[in-house]
Amino acid sequence: MVKVKRALISVSDKTGLIEFVKGLKEFGVEMLASGGTASLLEKNGIKVRQVSDYTKSPEMLDGRVKTLHPKIHGALLSLRENPEHMKQVKEQGIELIDMVVVNLYPFERTVADPKVHLEEAIENIDIGGPSMLRSGSKNYKSVAVICNPARYSEILNEMKKNNGEISDATLANLALEVFERTSAYDKAIFEYLKSKATQAAGGCGSSELGYPETINFSYKKAQDLRYGENPHQRAAFYKDLSVKSACVSNAKQLHGKELSYNNIYDLDAAFEIAKAFEEPSCVIIKHANPCGVAIAKTSVQAFKDAHDSDPISAFGGVIGFNRKVDAETAKLIAETGFKECVIAPSFDKEAFDILAAKKNIRLLETGPIVKEASSELDLKKVTGGILVQDKDEKDILSSDLKMVTKKQPTKDELASLLFGWKVVKFVKSNAIVLCQGTKTVGIGAGQMSRVDSTFMAIHKAGDKAKGSTLASDAFFPKEDAVELAAKAGIKAIIQPGGSIEDQAVIKVADDAGIAMVLTGMRHFRH
Repeated sequence: MVKVKRALISVSDKTGLIEFVKGLKEFGVEMLASGGTASLLEKNGIKVRQVSDYTKSPEMLDGRVKTLHPKIHGALLSLRENPEHMKQVKEQGIELIDMVVVNLYPFERTVADPKVHLEEAIENIDIGGPSMLRSGSKNYKSVAVICNPARYSEILNEMKKNNGEISDATLANLALEVFERTSAYDKAIFEYLKSKATQAAGGCGSSELGYPETINFSYKKAQDLRYGENPHQRAAFYKDLSVKSACVSNAKQLHGKELSYNNIYDLDAAFEIAKAFEEPSCVIIKHANPCGVAIAKTSVQAFKDAHDSDPISAFGGVIGFNRKVDAETAKLIAETGFKECVIAPSFDKEAFDILAAKKNIRLLETGPIVKEASSELDLKKVTGGILVQDKDEKDILSSDLKMVTKKQPTKDELASLLFGWKVVKFVKSNAIVLCQGTKTVGIGAGQMSRVDSTFMAIHKAGDKAKGSTLASDAFFPKEDAVELAAKAGIKAIIQPGGSIEDQAVIKVADDAGIAMVLTGMRHFRH
């Protein structure tokens, strides 16, 4: 237990501060405060002692140096049970501090403004605050460290119960909260400065700049989930607060019961694919794979085309749009059977009313989609480690393609091939996507052989396979998949190339009158 006799107050967020300090005063706690915090307390009739009066050292360098002083950190770090420490404290005129109330400069909020200048961001990197919090937390058995205004009432209530004392368990929990906060703060600074370094290097990705020797991740719990992928698994959802873009993590749930682990995973897949297109798009996801994707002149047509791709699999699916959902689209969704979730930038009022009439559907609104370069990494957890790579965000243009067959694709076929190529990178490998124009008609996903994925896509497409285009996420190791495509009446193929069997594969295409183009780049998605 710690009896609080002297507290140091230095906060950026002054929410609830006056009431808290008045509560501390009731226990006879002496107040040390710096800068604007001291001014606020004094204006509210609360007597405080200026940090500069205590340290006998003025604030310097436009406030950059004010609490970085041995009389502050000695008061926080000294071990009360150590006679030598107490002797030095007395010799140096250090007065022990039992509580530190500090929250940090609003760095995250500052850099969230896309117009912020680097100089302003740097000035919002707090130095003294984290230093005091860390010093107090290192000595948490003797110092209460409070970095979160939401804890004020809890702390006062405990002090009232314990005659001004704070329990050992609370002291330890407060210290843990501090280290969680400072690690998140440092990560936000790192991510911002890393993004600036990327820009300065001409926009190159992490691989060109080199990955750091250590990577620290900081995520804040958004919610506990009922269970994970299966009912026997516990689960929760955590957010990266540094990501401000339109995404599932920043979406607002407008309607429906609590999201599940699988809902969130599928919503992310649906919206990220939808975002990849400039035209109105619709994506229907089932178990993390798209079962239907389409772009069209309107969202309602895009939904119709995506749903028609595989209406059986679409039942119970998750739907993503890159445009506001209107009433016509909502009515069609409602008529096509049960759907788990819909995610979109927004819903007009009539569309919301139509969909919200179904109590079991979840509706999520992300806000406007703003195209911007992403500094996020693609991560995959393995036992005892983590795999890190750049996101697969490179696009292919028609000018990048290599025409390798006697027959060349028509303008419409080329547009369909490029559409399929954009879709196939979101499908689990081995991946085959069949398209009619700019809508999928058959998708083969996650098979152990490419020929099996081709068979599955053709089977899904049925009669619609005839005259379709085919996108393959990686090269064909043998002729068999192209032979299947020829029998199904597929008219054009896009694939990376690079197999030792390329010439044999191209010959099969030539013999069948199929146009084939190579991208020189694959899209594996494990």
